[in-house]
Amino acid sequence: MRATTIHAPFDLRVEDVPDPVVRQSGDAVVRVLRSCICGSDLWAYRGESARTPGQRIGHEFLGIVEETGADVGTVRRGDLVVAPFMWSDGVCDYCREGLTTSCEHGGFWGSVGSDGGQGEAVRVPYADGTLVALPAGAASDDRLLAALLTLSDVMGTGHHAALGAGARPGATVAVVGDGAVGLCAVLAARRLGAERIIALGRHETRTDIARRFGATDVVAERGDAAVEAVRALTRGQGAHAVVEAVGTEQSMSTAVNITRDGGAIGFVGVPHGSGTGLDLSVMFDRNIALRGGVAPVRAYIPELLPDVLDGTIDPSPVFDLTVGLDGVPDGYKSMDERTALKVMVTN
Repeated sequence: MRATTIHAPFDLRVEDVPDPVVRQSGDAVVRVLRSCICGSDLWAYRGESARTPGQRIGHEFLGIVEETGADVGTVRRGDLVVAPFMWSDGVCDYCREGLTTSCEHGGFWGSVGSDGGQGEAVRVPYADGTLVALPAGAASDDRLLAALLTLSDVMGTGHHAALGAGARPGATVAVVGDGAVGLCAVLAARRLGAERIIALGRHETRTDIARRFGATDVVAERGDAAVEAVRALTRGQGAHAVVEAVGTEQSMSTAVNITRDGGAIGFVGVPHGSGTGLDLSVMFDRNIALRGGVAPVRAYIPELLPDVLDGTIDPSPVFDLTVGLDGVPDGYKSMDERTALKVMVTN
């Protein structure tokens, strides 16, 4: 089969690699219909996260089950399925508690020795604990497929952030970051009943999506000016619930400074390139809670899936560029240069 491999910073190739096969009785092989490029993939692309030359890449995909091991019981050949960005066994203590990203047997797509999502097919370990079956008819609906693909990562991650921040009916929510995760956090906050949603972002095409997803206000300023703007919108108090969806020191500092006393921050931006910007004495004095981390999206798919299927939420607008598999390297370039928000890959 053909799959995307990374060899050095800015050196992505679509190459022939061995076809995936069932190795363990709990495995499935999935033929990929849709995958996408994540903002976190860019850290490897830029050389800020180490990769072995030739390593696979990509962790968001959905597709058709081609083959299953003898012990797989929840999906079968021909099923349309979505995969969360990590595999998990579904039965360990952490999985039973909903923290599938800490699964004792879990792992990331694209890790050394595993298939990546940006290819023609993927071997899925622990298929029963990992894959979620989708309605067969969705395979012929391009918009619905795009919306369902977000359940592999960004929609579930935005939901995780909104939950961690305490988004709820009557609350004011502020979202730091206008990437796909931040936009999905806006959508998640609206779904959870937030009364007011303030989106912080400077790119008009993205903040237009934020408004479409439910943002009531947009703040384009950064740093101290952004803090002043949010406080001006909230009678000087700040937001009850703040999502941090960037991962830099500045974004975390902004999140802390726009949080209302007694509020909470839900952080899902992958920390990179700096410290956290946290001053624990400030958080202590103002009773600010911090929750979040890597999102256990497998635990959220059953909750979010019905709302995607019936149109209650439609995250598909986060995809603004579509490429075929051969176009993946150009897709990375577009996201790195910020000419694309999130790239979908069709097979």
